[in-house]
Amino acid sequence: MKITPVKNKTFGAVVTDVKLGGLSDNEFVAMEAAFLEYGFLVFPELFPSNEDCIAFGKRFGELEFAATSVLSNQDVNDDGSRGEILDIDSQRMRMIIGNEAWHTDSTYKPHSSKCAMLAAVEIPEHGGGTALADTRSGYAALDQATKKRIADLSAYHSNRYSQANDVGDFPVEQADTIYHGEAYLRPLVKVHPQTGIKNLFIGRHAFAIPGLTRDESGALLRSLLDFVVSDEARVYEHSYRPGDLLFWDNRSLLHCALPYDYSKSRIVIGTRVAGDETEFAYNPSDPEAEAGRQALADELVLLHQETTDRRYKATTASSGAAAF
Repeated sequence: MKITPVKNKTFGAVVTDVKLGGLSDNEFVAMEAAFLEYGFLVFPELFPSNEDCIAFGKRFGELEFAATSVLSNQDVNDDGSRGEILDIDSQRMRMIIGNEAWHTDSTYKPHSSKCAMLAAVEIPEHGGGTALADTRSGYAALDQATKKRIADLSAYHSNRYSQANDVGDFPVEQADTIYHGEAYLRPLVKVHPQTGIKNLFIGRHAFAIPGLTRDESGALLRSLLDFVVSDEARVYEHSYRPGDLLFWDNRSLLHCALPYDYSKSRIVIGTRVAGDETEFAYNPSDPEAEAGRQALADELVLLHQETTDRRYKATTASSGAAAF
């Protein structure tokens, strides 16, 4: 197994001469160490099976979802057959396009995600990649005044907020889906539970910093995100080839999907590892959850008034909600 750091970047490594199936304990120890050090790993033209992805993910923890095509614009059935390319106005495509904004996975759930992977099956000729941003080096590069300002600040996280804010999409609230009515409070500065390194825990799902006005909160979150991605050494864009596997740490990086021609097939098989107890905010039944629900409800009222010029321009009450 060979692990090579990505050139001219603050993070990332390429792993070659390895197979996920039958990975030895020694290989896994070395790979996990590289994962923690570099933040993301690229396995070029690995062609992992669904079983490989599931087994590899389980070595890192309980799976949130396993080897699914839910992040593709075309379903892949168990027998390998494919459904039709999704309509651009379907709720799932609204979610997929929303993911073109920088984010960390599942911060809108009680446990945010530990890590995730995408295995490329079919990619359009142009676009359709994944970009990642190093929030560790982004935090380290902040001036001391900003570090002091944000040290004790938190923001609420909600997928209903981000869909409305990013694409003008207002999916109907459904408690058993990602479009629930909760918002989870998470610190702006996260300490990685395994490395102890601080990073900025921000992205599209974050809003409404308690103690700040709406304008102040939005401006601060935007400025932090803009700062992270302002240095090309902190941003990596992966252009997939069939067989590539991209694996990243949600506790130290941001990522986003890159646009493509949505009439063309983009098939990626996703596996996401759920967060450990270190990633827990609170449960919907806990007393502190009510403040999050109210913050989200207030924000959605305002966003309904402000999103007439966004991509979809209307609510999606007639569309089904994704349940993953």
